[in-house]
Amino acid sequence: MDNVKLCLQGVELDRRTAALLTGAACGAGALVVAVLLKVQTHREAQEKIRRARGRRADSLQRAEQAVRRYKKSHPGVDSAFILAKSLSELTNDLQDGSLSPEDVFYSYMEKTLDVNKDVNCCTGILLESFEDLKTVASKKEGLLYGVPVSIKENYAYKNHDSSCGVVVNLERPDQKDSVIVEVLKRQGAIPFVKTNLPQALLNYDCGNPIYGQTLHPNNLRKTPGGSSGGEGALVRGGGSPTAGRLRNRVSYRCAVLGYLPHLLSSPGPMARDVDAVALAMQALLCDHMFALDPTVPPIPFDMQMYQSSEPLRIGYLEDDGYTQPSPSMARGVREVKALLEQAGHTLVPYTPLKITYAVTELLVKGLLADGANRLVQKLEGGPLDPCLREQVMPYYLPNWLKKTLSFLLKPVFPRGAAVLRSLCGVGSVENLWKQHADVEDYIGETIAEWRRLNIDVLLCPVIGPAFNFFYCGKLSSALSYTALYNLLTFPAGVVPVSTVTAGDEEELGRYEGHHQDHWDKLLKQAVGGSEGLPVAVQCVALPWQDELCLRFMKEVERLVQQSRK
Repeated sequence: MDNVKLCLQGVELDRRTAALLTGAACGAGALVVAVLLKVQTHREAQEKIRRARGRRADSLQRAEQAVRRYKKSHPGVDSAFILAKSLSELTNDLQDGSLSPEDVFYSYMEKTLDVNKDVNCCTGILLESFEDLKTVASKKEGLLYGVPVSIKENYAYKNHDSSCGVVVNLERPDQKDSVIVEVLKRQGAIPFVKTNLPQALLNYDCGNPIYGQTLHPNNLRKTPGGSSGGEGALVRGGGSPTAGRLRNRVSYRCAVLGYLPHLLSSPGPMARDVDAVALAMQALLCDHMFALDPTVPPIPFDMQMYQSSEPLRIGYLEDDGYTQPSPSMARGVREVKALLEQAGHTLVPYTPLKITYAVTELLVKGLLADGANRLVQKLEGGPLDPCLREQVMPYYLPNWLKKTLSFLLKPVFPRGAAVLRSLCGVGSVENLWKQHADVEDYIGETIAEWRRLNIDVLLCPVIGPAFNFFYCGKLSSALSYTALYNLLTFPAGVVPVSTVTAGDEEELGRYEGHHQDHWDKLLKQAVGGSEGLPVAVQCVALPWQDELCLRFMKEVERLVQQSRK
C-alpha cells in the first residue's frame, strides 16, 4: 500500500513539474516573441527613417540642380539685392513687374539650401513649387503674388507627410492641402519648403529622430527654440521672407497639432519685421479662408486698428512669479517699458493670476489629461529624441508611483512634486469636465483683471536667450511665460529688442532663482554663453484682437529702431 502511495505521489510530482515547466516554456516563448516583435518594430522604424531622409536628400539635390540651371541661364540676377528687401518692398516690386517671380523664387531657393546646410532647418523641398511658379507667373493675382513661403512640417501639403517628427506618421501622405496652404496659394504665394520641428511638438527645442536637430543660425551650439524652430532658423538665416509667428485666429484645419488634447496650438505668420507679419495676416484673413473653414470668425484684417497711433494703456511684468527670468529677459522688458513711457503710453504693473495653479492644474493637467497615455502610444514604435528623454520618462510611470514620488519630493522640490502629480491627469470624465470649466473660469477671471486695470495690451518677457542643447526637455517650467497665453487663447507676438550683453552674462553668474531648486539651477546653465544673441519681448492682447497685438508690436519695433539711431 505504501508503495502505491509513493507511486501516486511521484506521478503527482511529475505533473506539477510538467505544469511548471510548461508555464516556464510559455513565458519564455512569450518573452522571445515580444523581444522579436520589438526588434522587428525597431528595424521597421529605422527603415522608415532611412526612406524619409532619402526623400529629403533627393528633394534638396534636385532643387540644387534646378538652381544651378537657372543661374547659368540668368547670370545677371542680383540675389543679394532681392534678399535684402522687406516683404512689403518685395510684393510691390513683384506687382509692378520690376522683379520677376522666377528671379525671386530661385534667389530664395538658393539661400534656403545654403542656410539648411549650416543649420538643418528643412525637412524637404516641395518640388511641386517649380510647377506652381509657372502657374503663378502666368497670372498676376493675390496680395502675396510671387512670394516664396516656407511652411512648418505639420501643415498638410498634398502628397507629402506631415509627420510631426513622429515615426508612425511617416509614409501617410496628406490627401489635400491644409487651409493655410490653400489660402496662401490663392493669394499668389508659392510654398516651397517644409521646416523642422520638435518631436510631437512636445517642447520648445527643434529636433526629432527623423530629421535631426536644427541649430541656431547665430550660434551653432544653441537651439533655435520651438516648436517653430525650423521656421525661425530659416527666417533668421534669410531663406524665407515669411513663414508660418504671431499666434492668432488663423485656421489650423488639416494641420497636425501634436498629441496634447487640451491646449490648442496656435498658427500664425513669422517674418523679419512686423509689417511683413501684418501683410501675411491681411492675406490670410480673407473670404477664401472663411469659406474653407467656417470655424474661423469671418473678420477681415482691420487695417485702421493696425495703423492707429492712439496712446495705449499697457500692462507690464518683468517676472511672472513662477520662473525668475534670466537677466536679459528682465532687462529687455525694462528698456522697452522706458521707451513706451517716453513715447506717451501709460504703463501699469500687472501680475498673472494664480500662476502656480495655472501651470500645474490647468496647463500640465490639461495637456496630459489622460495621464499622457495617447502621447506615449504615439511615441511607441520609434526612437525618442534625446532632448525629450528626461521630459517624457515620467509619463511612462504608473500613477501610483507618480503620486508616491510626488509625496517624497514635496519637501525638497515643491514645484517638481506638483508637476509630477499633475502628470497623472484628471482621472475621470467628470474631472475632465471640471477641468475644462476651471480653464474657462480662469480665462474669465483674467479678462476681468484686464478690465479692472483698464489695460489694452500686455508687455511681458519671452523665454530666452537661446538655450544650450538638451535643456528644453528638462525645463518645461519656463513655458509659464508663453504657454499661459495659449491656455488663455490670447493672441501674442514676439519682437526682438536687444542682444545679450557681457553685463547680462555677469549678472547670470549671480542668478539663483525664486526657489533655488533644480529647475532654477538648470535655467542658469541653459542660457549661459549667450552674449550677442537676440533678446525679445512678448506682446499680448485679448482674444480676437490680433490687429491690436500687431499694432503694439509695431510700436515696440519702431521705438527700438528709433532708439538705436
